[in-house]
Amino acid sequence: MIRKNRDTKFIIYQVLYIFVITVLALKGANLDLSRVVKKDNVVSKAVRDSLVALIDTLYKKGVNFNIKVDENATVENAELKQKLANMNQRVSVLTKEIRESPPELISSPNYESSAKTNEQTKILQSPLAISQTFVQNTWNKARNTGNVPTYIYDPRNMSAPLSIIPPGQETKFDLTDQKEILIKFGSQEQRVVVNPRRPTEIKITRSTTKMDASDIYVQDLQRVTGFTVTVIDERPDQIKVSYNGPISVNGPITDAKGNLVYQVSLNIATTEQRFNEWADKNSGLRTSDGKYKANFFFTAVDQRTKNRVQVGDAFYFTDFSK
Repeated sequence: MIRKNRDTKFIIYQVLYIFVITVLALKGANLDLSRVVKKDNVVSKAVRDSLVALIDTLYKKGVNFNIKVDENATVENAELKQKLANMNQRVSVLTKEIRESPPELISSPNYESSAKTNEQTKILQSPLAISQTFVQNTWNKARNTGNVPTYIYDPRNMSAPLSIIPPGQETKFDLTDQKEILIKFGSQEQRVVVNPRRPTEIKITRSTTKMDASDIYVQDLQRVTGFTVTVIDERPDQIKVSYNGPISVNGPITDAKGNLVYQVSLNIATTEQRFNEWADKNSGLRTSDGKYKANFFFTAVDQRTKNRVQVGDAFYFTDFSK
């Protein structure tokens, strides 16, 4: 009986010793258990890690913090048993809180400075669409799809931008002979190739079959569209179109591709007498097969570059009327 009591006391003293050492490590001389358990952020990271390592080591060595009183003992102290049960519960709660406490966040000036630097040097996506193209010697449009202002420069002159595009907006600006432009947005820049301006094209297609006959009359050709003329250019508003010859012209109209389209008819004479007068003056225009030939020309001039394109064709006929 006396030996069992001594064993029980030894176990109690061992548990109390571990518990007191733990509490002293956590709170110093203050043994208010409610504050140890309930107050937040009172355990430093170093102390918490040491305690967790200690407890884990004890568990691995087979030390069990569960305290049980020998139920076979003939005499037991009910009050002491209750206190030991309460103490065992508090040790369990303390161990759980130490394990579940989140690691402390470290905040330092260097860390914050590094975060700000990373934010400032963040790579921005190009504010111009991949399909965006630029052309020499004409006006151009650019849309800023980013969230910072975009500046367009001529690399040969960085003193002033060619254009400044606010976020989400589109601007129109002129280019001359630049081979490339410099796009600046945020702390980044991008070089974009400028394409040469394509020459103006003039296409003339015959619109009637009346000139395929052996006998071709002026009156018939003057009632129908003999030719369709199409002026093709990237910037048709920059082109001045003129024409000459014995013709009447309707147009231009703009087709689905933005080209300028003209309808051309013969216009030599309204009467047979006028036709004969014209034939006498232009006898050199008669071909070897006896047909008359009336030439006409369309000319397109780029008003900026002064480039000039001229294309012509001819009406053929044999007489004024049947």
